[in-house]
Amino acid sequence: MRKVDTVDAIVVGAGHNGLVAANLLADAGWTVRVLETSGEPGGAVRSGEVTAPGYLSDLFSAFYPLGYASPVLRELGLDRHGLAWTHAPAVLSHLLPDGRAATISRDLAETMASMETFAAGDGERWRNAYRDWAAVSDRMLEVILRPFPPVRAGLGLARQLGPGDALRLGRRLVLSARELGSELFSGEGARVALAGCALHTDLSPEEAGGGVYGWLLTMLGQQVGWPAPVGGAGELTAALVRRLRSRGGEIVYRAPVRRVLVARGRAMGVRTADGRDWRATRAVVADVPAPALFLDLVGERWLPGRMVEDLAHFRWDGATVKVDWALDGPIPWKNAAVGGAGTVHLGADLNGLTRYSGKIATGEVPEDPFLLLGQMTTTDQSRSPAGTETAWAYTHLPHRAQWPADEIAAHVERIEAVIEEQAPGFRSRVVGRHVFAPGDLERENPSLVGGALGGGTSAAFQQLFFRPVPGLGRADTPVDRLYLSSSSAHPGGGVHGAPGANAARAALARDRGLTGAAYRGLVERAQRVIYR
Repeated sequence: MRKVDTVDAIVVGAGHNGLVAANLLADAGWTVRVLETSGEPGGAVRSGEVTAPGYLSDLFSAFYPLGYASPVLRELGLDRHGLAWTHAPAVLSHLLPDGRAATISRDLAETMASMETFAAGDGERWRNAYRDWAAVSDRMLEVILRPFPPVRAGLGLARQLGPGDALRLGRRLVLSARELGSELFSGEGARVALAGCALHTDLSPEEAGGGVYGWLLTMLGQQVGWPAPVGGAGELTAALVRRLRSRGGEIVYRAPVRRVLVARGRAMGVRTADGRDWRATRAVVADVPAPALFLDLVGERWLPGRMVEDLAHFRWDGATVKVDWALDGPIPWKNAAVGGAGTVHLGADLNGLTRYSGKIATGEVPEDPFLLLGQMTTTDQSRSPAGTETAWAYTHLPHRAQWPADEIAAHVERIEAVIEEQAPGFRSRVVGRHVFAPGDLERENPSLVGGALGGGTSAAFQQLFFRPVPGLGRADTPVDRLYLSSSSAHPGGGVHGAPGANAARAALARDRGLTGAAYRGLVERAQRVIYR
């Protein structure tokens, strides 16, 4: 006979979103158990020594401007649980093939001076763009990160701006990165910095809606920087774990969930691979990709037919190959100004970004990859021995089921050639190397399907109320008391905790007396309209 353990809420997955949801439910007095497939927490927010002894690498994500600015994480008070942040001397340098660099610094005057070297007046234009952002940033982050639709924050933002400026902001949010950059700036420095930041997603400089990501990341860089946790990305996870345990929450490792238990349309708990049933009386919160939750853990029986059809059109973001290096000294950049940047973009100018994105869109491997590179010891001196550097770079590839080892090896060669071109002698400083091919990323973290980092494309057709499929844009699912808390849910990828917080709030709203019936009734009526 199977043993049944009962708690108020089961959280599937100890990624940062699952841990955020667990913390918020524990704050409400619920008993919470997190079931994690692997032997450690964190999902894509983890660190480890994978290159050489004494060199600490962030295995997946590294810099967290959204996490630092997120009202969700700020309200958790993780500094009281050991989390500390650190900054590189400069935020970002976009290094052009001709050797010039556009640099964003937390010092506004320094950023302005860098952008001014590309076009007279772009320093002042940058200041104006930043003033526009700073005026709305608090409400914008609330609009972006709170449950959809963001009625209160949205109305507050609209009142602040007035009808005309609200419409202008709305127009800005749907521009491509190229169009937005050309409207805001005259020179290539500021334009390519914005477009390069947009490519942290899977959107090309030409795609509608891509500009908002570039605007968000560049302006956050100016406002708060792109900080990293002292001691590695895993310290953010460790703080979430410590906070959860201080509130009585439990994490069970090596407990892969194979089925969400459903009875009469309601989630009752989960079953793990060992056949054990774990009961949840109030909620099951799933920090797993949407297709895995609905098609594998729940099953088509409990889903509306139209939703199953919609899931067939779910689109992943691009694959990723990531290389970590242990270096016996700093990267020997030809342009010394780049040495102080925590993040470096290199390998393409603006037109090169478009060509690179076009290759990926047509399923080809870019011969000249655009790189996002992190200088981690420059940012946090604890990451490697004195006088050395822990660094990484990643680039995107088309999303494929498999990548042969020789193709990945050839692409790693291209990656290092791009760096060597701008930093002669780079290869001679490598004392350790570790490569994550797309399949390796998925094996380390099953949520990174095919090496996709964002939980699904950031394209407009899969955002807001289209995420993960056309619906409410909320954490609620067609199964009562089952909630989606991964980056497949609104507002999507990034380490900010919003999908986890939104799922926890939905579960709490469902559980409350008045909204328990009324809220669920509204959700069910809306779903009948969508999926009939």
